[in-house]
Amino acid sequence: MAIISTPVTELFGISHPVILAGMSGAAGPELAAAVSNAGTPVLVIDRGLGVIGGVNYTPRILRQQIRALKDGLADKSLPFGVDLLIPQVGGNARKTNYDYTKGKLGELLEVIIEEKASLFCFTKPAFRRGEGGGHTGDIPASILIPACVDAVKGHKSPLTGKPVYVVGAGAVYDGRGLAANLMWGAEAVWVGTRFVASVEAGAAQIHKDTIVKAGYEDAVTTLIFSGRPLRVYRTPYVDDWNNNRQAEIKELTRKGLLPHDVEMDKHPEKSVAARTWLMGRVSALIHEVLHAKVIVDNMVRDAAAQLQRGNKYLTSKAKL
Repeated sequence: MAIISTPVTELFGISHPVILAGMSGAAGPELAAAVSNAGTPVLVIDRGLGVIGGVNYTPRILRQQIRALKDGLADKSLPFGVDLLIPQVGGNARKTNYDYTKGKLGELLEVIIEEKASLFCFTKPAFRRGEGGGHTGDIPASILIPACVDAVKGHKSPLTGKPVYVVGAGAVYDGRGLAANLMWGAEAVWVGTRFVASVEAGAAQIHKDTIVKAGYEDAVTTLIFSGRPLRVYRTPYVDDWNNNRQAEIKELTRKGLLPHDVEMDKHPEKSVAARTWLMGRVSALIHEVLHAKVIVDNMVRDAAAQLQRGNKYLTSKAKL
């Protein structure tokens, strides 16, 4: 298999510029370890970067999850990351924002440092791409990624002393997405929905099956679950809120209340119909649940083919 080397692969000592999005629940120890391994278990020739989704974990649980990840690594020196959700609270932030760490951010950071995570991630709201699952924005990746690359040009990281690198995200499910992001100037990709539909993902089987069956109009955004745009699978419950109860959503979120929580307090019998399946628009192009290793291998192989294919368009003179 061809090796795609970028500054990000060199920085983390990984073979491929593929990073697992730190999705709450889905990106557990097994999946994170599988992505970090992502190759021959003995030699660990090919590897990406696995990231645990640490949202709503206590410091004790986070440490347990990290150690479970380490137990699954074929080589204990392999890098891994941790992703926390740290929205702005108070001031001019959305009134529905709250501290997901419950005042334990300092302790969580201590765990991350003590366990020697190679990467710590948190969301920068201004840089959310438009096609992704979970918390998202409305700017397409094809516009946002080049804009971010231009914005960081000439800047250096205070941590590494090296240039600031951009990791592309949103609608990456195969090698074409990886190749496109590299051409836009990103140095790696952050992959979510494609890995939810993996054997090792901690997501429920129904979540994986829902991604596989989703169509092009089935991934929609709503404010009802978190007060911020969240892309989820379209259900009658979500449609009812989005199409018939917009005034109620606006009023509740203005007060700092989450519409879904209010609804569950009043109508707990709706809990099954209200189940939430986070996914990006790319779910319409995912047709089977695969092992994480297969996903990484296919993505890198196909990206290399796309990059090599591009070379055929380069000539010393125009063909008339």
